[in-house]
Amino acid sequence: MTRARSLRRTLLIGILAPIAIFIVINSVSLYRQSSVAARTAYDRTLLASAKTIGEQLDVTGYGEEATLHSTVPYSALEAFEADTQSRMVYRVSTLDGKLVTGYDELAPWKGRIPQRPPYAALVDFYDGQFRGRPVRIAVLLQPVASAQGLAMAVVQVAETLELREALARQLLVDMLWRQLLLLAVVAGVTVLVVQRATRPVRALGQAIQARADDDLSPIDAPDAPRELRPLVEATTAVMARLQHLLDHQKRFVRDSAHQLRTPLAVLKAQVQSAQRGDVPASQALEEIRITTERATQLANQMLSLAKVEQLRQQPESQTLDFAPVLRSIVLDLSPLMADRGLDVGVETESAPIHAHQWMLAELSRNLVHNAIKHSPPGGRLEIALRCRGEEATLTIGDDGPGIADELRRRLFVPFAAGDVAKGSGLGLAICREIVLALGGSLSLENRAGGGLDAIVRLPLRRTDRQ
Repeated sequence: MTRARSLRRTLLIGILAPIAIFIVINSVSLYRQSSVAARTAYDRTLLASAKTIGEQLDVTGYGEEATLHSTVPYSALEAFEADTQSRMVYRVSTLDGKLVTGYDELAPWKGRIPQRPPYAALVDFYDGQFRGRPVRIAVLLQPVASAQGLAMAVVQVAETLELREALARQLLVDMLWRQLLLLAVVAGVTVLVVQRATRPVRALGQAIQARADDDLSPIDAPDAPRELRPLVEATTAVMARLQHLLDHQKRFVRDSAHQLRTPLAVLKAQVQSAQRGDVPASQALEEIRITTERATQLANQMLSLAKVEQLRQQPESQTLDFAPVLRSIVLDLSPLMADRGLDVGVETESAPIHAHQWMLAELSRNLVHNAIKHSPPGGRLEIALRCRGEEATLTIGDDGPGIADELRRRLFVPFAAGDVAKGSGLGLAICREIVLALGGSLSLENRAGGGLDAIVRLPLRRTDRQ
């Protein structure tokens, strides 16, 4: 099973990971900038030493005959040595590399002065080796002039890297612990903020978990943050639907037990009466047949009522033309119409309805069957399906006696039959549930000259809007 993702972990990673990456990048950048600044400062020290040495030079002669003289004491370099960790050496030579003074092990300079030197002097900086040790070298081309001559000297000052490396390590350590401290502070604050921000989620979960198994009442969370409102509202809506389903299921079980108990008890009494011989066998069988048919009809209608609720929860419906469904039902019930000698008029128009086919067929079957049952023999039965604007209207009219106003108000209630001897009281209840599920309306209206119209109004689903 896939492990559930933690909201807190996601928030912490999403917040801390970019901050950590930024701190690392910033630390590297700051370290490089600090290293460059420290390197520049030490290079200036080398340049100052080279200038000091250059100022101590003298010359006699001109051109190739010029001879450089150096009077540089070691104390001239000692002032620029920061501590005993590093060592500074120098070399003074002519342009062709001839040693004048200093350390011969320091290799002559063979580079060239940059086009844009960093200082107002003919100076170059580079890395080299002295006695197998890495050094940083500053080269200064120093013009030397005196009353006796003129020449150009090459002054090289080299410093070992111990002090620079120690400073770099110190800069790195100082920067790392400061950045780590910053990261720890940010992480601690983030953890506290995330922990506090997710507290309502945990509180809401605990409140729902503490509910009783049958408690599907709306969630009361007035202190829930705005971001949780959609979740709370959606959960409340789901619980409301579940409560509706449970109520319907309880009502169905209760009504089924109550309504089926009566015909079964009657059937049992009829069988016992037939066994005792209280009535002739043919009469007993006829009574048993009638009771069985009523029980079968009741069971089928109760299952239909349950199926309406099931389909209401299933959005997998399609757009169907109501007209052919209605004509098919009328054709199926035509034998009943013929038995009663009814004069039937059918008029239909194309009516696209977004529904399950079973719903449209069951709606039509119940209404037409009711009209047939209540029509007098040889009466007139009118069935019309018309479309007006955004609405389809199905009208089924008969020549029956109509219904009283008091009865009309309760005919749509399950098991409230107009004639208890002839019906179970579920037909119109099924029709009403189907119509409500389709977003329509159902009404029963008495005709002025006698008879009853069952009028169904359903919203159309135009094919050009699909």
